[in-house]
Amino acid sequence: MERIRLGFVPAQRDPFDENWALKMKQRVLKALDPVCKEKGIEIIYPDESLTKRGLVRDDEDAKKILKLFREKDVDGIVIGTMTFGDELSAIYAAQNMPGIPVLLFGTKEGPFTEDGNRRSDSFCGTLSVASGLYRRKIPFTFLGIVFPEERIFVEKIVDFARVCSIVRGFKGARIGLVGPRPEQFETCAINEHPLIERFNQRIIQISMADIFSRANSLKGKEEISRVVNEIKERTNWEEVSEETLDKAARLEIVLKNFAQERNLSGMGIQCWPAMEEIYGISPCFTLGRLTEQGIMASCEVDIHGALTMLVQYLAHLKRRVPHFIDFTIQHQSRENTFLAWHCGNAPWSLAAEGCPIRLRPHSIQERVFGREKTMGTGEFQLKSGEITINRLVEYEGKFKMLITKGRIIPSKDNLRGSWSWVEVPDLDKLYRTLVEEGFIHHASIIHGDISEIIAEFCKFMNIQTIIV
Repeated sequence: MERIRLGFVPAQRDPFDENWALKMKQRVLKALDPVCKEKGIEIIYPDESLTKRGLVRDDEDAKKILKLFREKDVDGIVIGTMTFGDELSAIYAAQNMPGIPVLLFGTKEGPFTEDGNRRSDSFCGTLSVASGLYRRKIPFTFLGIVFPEERIFVEKIVDFARVCSIVRGFKGARIGLVGPRPEQFETCAINEHPLIERFNQRIIQISMADIFSRANSLKGKEEISRVVNEIKERTNWEEVSEETLDKAARLEIVLKNFAQERNLSGMGIQCWPAMEEIYGISPCFTLGRLTEQGIMASCEVDIHGALTMLVQYLAHLKRRVPHFIDFTIQHQSRENTFLAWHCGNAPWSLAAEGCPIRLRPHSIQERVFGREKTMGTGEFQLKSGEITINRLVEYEGKFKMLITKGRIIPSKDNLRGSWSWVEVPDLDKLYRTLVEEGFIHHASIIHGDISEIIAEFCKFMNIQTIIV
């Protein structure tokens, strides 16, 4: 499991109560310990061997903290005012590690001292730290003024770790471009230059001829048999042939090897027409298998779509996978409900309880190519529950992200492809937003409400948010 490292700056200002500051720091670490172990989060902080009593109070402490955070390669910085906090040393690491997400919180006041003085003044000092960040144009998340034992404190730290996970995985991401996009799908056209300039991302291209050659010449019958057996064990595959199962297994192995060789986080794949016409199968089902294994795979060479999937996957710390969808139709009778559908590309873990996974010939293949027993789709209804819907687009070098929520409602319909009926608060408003803001018919959905986490990620990456 990959760990998210958060650098913690416990800020102190003399002459406020040093003992209170130390106890507050200890309470912070104690409150975070169980959830950090569960979520794979590591807190990097100064101990007494590094700074006086393990607090940060002056320029010398600040330099030591910066060195520690760089050595540990932290993914985010958490500044907490244990008392008033020295503003300059508190923000020093954030100022000198540009691009790293920053979170700020203050601590609540303890009882007055016996002589009537205040112990902390964190409520006051947090404003000084915040103004220093603002002045330097360092984006940050403000958690609030809390005691560490409050539930919101732990929840928001975990949310911040998820934001850091997205930023770390998104910056410098390498996405495979497998074959040219379908000619008539201008909606999937991209400009690579903004991806390079803004996010240091790289598009790694490979031709369909190369993929087919690798698949057809693939050695290692044991690996092919293993994948075929996995497919048979999990699905109803009677409508497809052994030959197409073999082809699908070869394709999956080759694409997975390509991702590992080139260190890819995802890929946009030409699922038609070359796959059907030359290789003999559609890869929809294979795309779902790749996504299930942590390689975000989008249809129709949609690179921005693959990046949207990656954002959602990282937001869940790689513990849930998305479904790459089309906005297809409105429900015929139910208000504010649309069909989130694609040919058969959903990861199997998203299947509704008790819903069989059927391997079937692609419906378009049947109509256009007249082929039988040609495997293309893994078809099932997705499980119900709350979801987040996102879409990243770019126009004239500026990126924006659609952020909205909905819920999958169970249905007795028997539909082709991988699908779900999604209810949203206001479908007319959502659709008008898609139209007027230049969003396309592709999106990505994932279970759970991660809308605020996505919005925070966009703030740190300077991506405009379109919230519906």
